[in-house]
Amino acid sequence: MATNKLSLPMVDLSSPDPLSTANSIRQACVDYGFFYLVNHGVDNKLLSSVFQQSAKFFSLPLDFKLSLSRKEYRGYTPLYSENLDPSSHPKGDAKESYYIGNLEDSTSVNLNQWPSQELLPDWRPTMESLIWKLLEAGKKLMSLIALSLNLDNDFFEKTALNKPPALLRLLHYPGELGDEDLCGASAHSDYGMITFLVTDGVPGLQICKDKFQQPRVWEDVSHVEGAFIVNIGDLMERWTNCIYRSTLHRVIPTGKERYSVAFFLIPPSDCMIECFESCCSESSPPRFPPIRSGDYLNERFMLTYGSEKELKCSSN
Repeated sequence: MATNKLSLPMVDLSSPDPLSTANSIRQACVDYGFFYLVNHGVDNKLLSSVFQQSAKFFSLPLDFKLSLSRKEYRGYTPLYSENLDPSSHPKGDAKESYYIGNLEDSTSVNLNQWPSQELLPDWRPTMESLIWKLLEAGKKLMSLIALSLNLDNDFFEKTALNKPPALLRLLHYPGELGDEDLCGASAHSDYGMITFLVTDGVPGLQICKDKFQQPRVWEDVSHVEGAFIVNIGDLMERWTNCIYRSTLHRVIPTGKERYSVAFFLIPPSDCMIECFESCCSESSPPRFPPIRSGDYLNERFMLTYGSEKELKCSSN
């Protein structure tokens, strides 16, 4: 059970002082692995359109949605098809979702699936507009994260953002489940570098700051109008030798229907994830061996979906 509402740090992406902002990001990533991001450049009108289009899609008949079933991590996943925590409820997670891959890469564009333009004429242009805006905000934020780690501000742009397999995921959580033990999204950490999360304001998101503590202590993350919720992923945690936290989080049912949008920035498959020199020393050696981004993602997706198919990205 959550004990209280968490007060996460606030980061202003429009701040004229990049070093001060980088220091704030570092503190947030060390203490929480989560923070709010404001002045990110994505206007509320676009976000409202995204939620409207998302609701239109998820309200369609199941047979139609299944005709766009997930292939190569693009497309529709129905209720209970995913289990982020295999040790939790065997039925799976009570959510349905839709994946859209990066638009900058011709391979991903070919893999993307789009609902019929006749049925949802504004759906594709709305989602494409959002992806371009989120990529712009993501690149700006990653330059500040690089500064926070004493790296050149273009480090990630050269190594991990030059051909990023970003994924947009639309999520729908039904209101009434009929099973109190089910989670909308069971306890998990995200796999990539960073995640942007936008919600419709309905509560349910919780984080556990200490994933090794038993029993786990869960805290509610409040909705802040106009702000993104940003969290650190596993690959960033490995890069930083666990200095930056990839924090456990989950979505619990509240009895209300809930929509959210997640945007995952993931290094290309051939990107080697190896501890930064600034994050290790003789007294604190690297905790993880080097690993290709694609190999790590394969392991995680296999546990989640029971699939060994590699996440398609531009290096393939």
